[in-house]
Amino acid sequence: MKRILVIEDQPQMLRNLAMMLGFEGYEVHTAADGRVGAELAIANPPDLVICDVMMPELDGHGVIQTLRANPATATVPFIFLTARSDREDVRTGMNSGADDYLVKPVPRQELLAAVEARLARSEAVAARVMAAAGFHPDFSSHEPLISLGLTNREAEVLLWVSQGKSNADVGSILGMSEKTAKQHLGSIFSKLGVENRNAAAMQAVEVLGRPKSV
Repeated sequence: MKRILVIEDQPQMLRNLAMMLGFEGYEVHTAADGRVGAELAIANPPDLVICDVMMPELDGHGVIQTLRANPATATVPFIFLTARSDREDVRTGMNSGADDYLVKPVPRQELLAAVEARLARSEAVAARVMAAAGFHPDFSSHEPLISLGLTNREAEVLLWVSQGKSNADVGSILGMSEKTAKQHLGSIFSKLGVENRNAAAMQAVEVLGRPKSV
């Protein structure tokens, strides 16, 4: 059974989320503020975190920074849930390491679809890492990807695509439209000689996993 931690300071919203997820068979743990939520996640890492942004004690950005800095929770899928939907706020959330960003009031099916997608992607990534036996790509910089014959901007796009981000996510992170992100990706496919984003991501991960020269 997959364990989901929901961090939300509005009691009714917290109960509703826990009920929806519980009905779907998930084991749900809850926290009413960011500080308690971060402590719970580190003490017993969940399979996924759903976290409000605006909270007392420690806001959502503080929570994800805390979790990403801890080896035990660095790769746990993280979904922001917030009433704020402006582009800059979405970009900030994605840059801090969030996997998805849902705006309240989020429809039940949209929430469940996001949860299922992020859990499935996490399992796929875990399987690839295990198969690679110690292969650890470094996603801290896009610059190594320029060696693939890409422009600086294309390398930035591919860096995020290789981490599983959608075109919409990439657009929000890099401050471009989804259409522009898609156009960059088309150029990347052509230069790499591949037909889809998975093949492009595999090439990127291979480059990012090479030992750095001294």
